[in-house]
Amino acid sequence: MADDIEETLLGGPLRYTRREVEARAGVSDDFARRIWQALGFPVPPDDEVAFTDGDVAALVEIRGVLSHDLVDEETVLQLVRAVGQTMGRLASWLGDVWLQRLGALPSEEPVTSDLVTAALVATEELRPSFERLLLHGWRRQLTAAGMRAAASTAAARADPAAGVALLAVGFADVVSFTRLSRSLDGDALAGFVERFEWAVTHIVAECGGRVVKTLGDEVLFVAPAADAAAEIGLRVAERFNEDPDFPKVRVGLAYGEVIQRLGDVFGTPVNMAARLTSTAYPGTVLADAGLVSALPSGPYDASGLRPRPLQGLGRVRPFLLRRPKA
Repeated sequence: MADDIEETLLGGPLRYTRREVEARAGVSDDFARRIWQALGFPVPPDDEVAFTDGDVAALVEIRGVLSHDLVDEETVLQLVRAVGQTMGRLASWLGDVWLQRLGALPSEEPVTSDLVTAALVATEELRPSFERLLLHGWRRQLTAAGMRAAASTAAARADPAAGVALLAVGFADVVSFTRLSRSLDGDALAGFVERFEWAVTHIVAECGGRVVKTLGDEVLFVAPAADAAAEIGLRVAERFNEDPDFPKVRVGLAYGEVIQRLGDVFGTPVNMAARLTSTAYPGTVLADAGLVSALPSGPYDASGLRPRPLQGLGRVRPFLLRRPKA
């Protein structure tokens, strides 16, 4: 069964040892080892047949990329690491979908090797369409990233070459998630998390922001402007305040220079947003002074609260963000 899975999903049988793949692709042993590790895989023993013609072709492609003037080995390894982490999560997600599909079969039809084989056949049939979807999604995301960098540069708000940008950062956090998770079984908990992530992701995209990452009960997002982040925060809080079947969500927002690296963001605004989230009351949105000062007058009401100590940041005066009273 394991051989069938490998041959079906890898597009061919395992033919080569690591040494043979490296020789055919014309790359050094040290560089190939770093590539496999960056992808998230252990380096197999020298005599283990663990690679396909596709692995050879991939290393040849990487060697070709290295011939470009703007690309060096460290750049390639960073990109490969990003691909490994992203594709690893996507593959696990897709695998869970198939397992859920198999688990949804009537109880009198246990999951047998025949059903698993049928799932593999279906995967291979769908693979070309899914790969085209992945490529199109990547092109769209790459275009969006390029447009963000161009806009930041034109507005003199960032130094893309250094990975620095002036952004609004936000965290959305489910209140009392740890206690709630103890009362749910695996399927219910997964459904709960997916419902939360889907709702927040939809709001962030609709308001022109970008989800950086999800952490189960928490979503980290960024927005190009303070008002976009404020709108995201308020909509997220309102969405779950209006849902009697879902816990309340609290949001923390901050604004300032952040470092962007491998799709993630770092810096004081990120820490500030996280600390504000942890101190916010359920169903409310807290913002720092930087974000409030960057907001246009009128659409939002920001009330200064009593300064409080925030870990690693000293005493900070947060602002409670609300819609103006009618």
